[in-house]
Amino acid sequence: MGLIIAFGAVALITGALAFIVVRNLVNSWTMTDLPGAPQGSGAATVSPDQIDISGLPETPLQEAAGPTPVPWDGASRVNILVMGLDYRDWESGETPRTDTMILFTIDPLTKTAGMLSIPRDMWVNIPGFNYAKINTAYYLGDIYDVPGGGPALAMQTVEEFLGVPIQYYAQIDFYAFVRIIDELGGLDIRIYDPIKVGLLGVPDGDVYLEPGVQNLDGLTVLGYARARYTEGGDFDRAKRQQQVIMAVRDQILTFNMLPTLVAKAPALYQDISSGINTNLSLQQAMQLGILALQIPEGNIKQGVIGPPDQVTLGTSPDGLSIAIPVYDAIRLLRDDIFTTSGSTTPLAAQVTGNSDPVALMQAENARISLQNGTLTSGLATQTSEYFRSQGLNVVEETNADRVYEATTFIVTNGKPYTVKYLSELMGVQGGNIYNKFDPNASSDVVVILGNDWAAKNVLPQ
Repeated sequence: MGLIIAFGAVALITGALAFIVVRNLVNSWTMTDLPGAPQGSGAATVSPDQIDISGLPETPLQEAAGPTPVPWDGASRVNILVMGLDYRDWESGETPRTDTMILFTIDPLTKTAGMLSIPRDMWVNIPGFNYAKINTAYYLGDIYDVPGGGPALAMQTVEEFLGVPIQYYAQIDFYAFVRIIDELGGLDIRIYDPIKVGLLGVPDGDVYLEPGVQNLDGLTVLGYARARYTEGGDFDRAKRQQQVIMAVRDQILTFNMLPTLVAKAPALYQDISSGINTNLSLQQAMQLGILALQIPEGNIKQGVIGPPDQVTLGTSPDGLSIAIPVYDAIRLLRDDIFTTSGSTTPLAAQVTGNSDPVALMQAENARISLQNGTLTSGLATQTSEYFRSQGLNVVEETNADRVYEATTFIVTNGKPYTVKYLSELMGVQGGNIYNKFDPNASSDVVVILGNDWAAKNVLPQ
């Protein structure tokens, strides 16, 4: 289950982080055997500046056939797709589908983060395979030997669906998750409503949880996070998973946990590293872990794509229950988590202290393709000249595929300040702004001129 990867405060790096902290603070305090506490001159305060990650391996912690790892400069926004695989498929020996999909984002420059849960039944286009439930992307990537396998196709599918780039993925084994929670001394969880949870591998081992704060062991936490037989089904489950993520984060980042983690670091790290699959290297995971120490809880945004706003419930052509996306509402939720919490582009982020919209737009240097979607001859050329006078970077002028009544934007790479500037300049509303992520596109923003723009007649003559 990928829950524990949250924001880089991942179990993968907990043992290594604890070991390095001890190495760096060895002159400040010493450890007794568990369950003792640190002895010496008092509790030390751990600062990210004291943690040295030099020399850690940069080899990805993934299977050889996984998605190609990408470098990270430590300053750009990072998006990580966390996936848990369907245990029922494992039990039956079938190629697994995804049981959980959560997209995490971390912006180092603004010290903000967010997570967005994607329902397993979301009806989306899977590149190369037409429309299907999003949880089948991993399965299709595996059985058809797509380059990078199931993780790569799942990443590509979510990229296209949400219109945001994804650099990394992570999966964690169920039993590694259980062991980690147990090593943390269980997890304090507030139960809001009575709920029955099943225990993995324990026939007839259901547990009934009553409202209130309870300390749950790893197996029960896993059952709580996986339970789906409530009124809200998968959507309730997504909220509980995010609740577990925040509880794990809080418990890992609580200073009083550090002595225990340090003492157990070797065994914990051994368990974690064997139970996780990701294209993050240990050094990258450590960088994210250090960053997580600096992000206040108030700077972490959470969202679950679900009814009634972002999806409607329906039936697929072959009779399956599906969640049909309401794209405008999903776009608003996505932008709240991935844009307003910080810029999606490094160049723009470097000038976020400057409130000048022109400076922010120019810093992105977005490549703009202008397409004439009207019958007005020369409109693209005139508009191009006008755009360039405003400091915009027009790289193409062409005709659209048809006549458009309303001017339309297609954003192929995240350029939030350019899109905002253009929308205000041209009066384009959110319903006519579409995100279709394409890292190979020759432009970042396609502006299709509609009859509404031709009628405004605001261009210099």
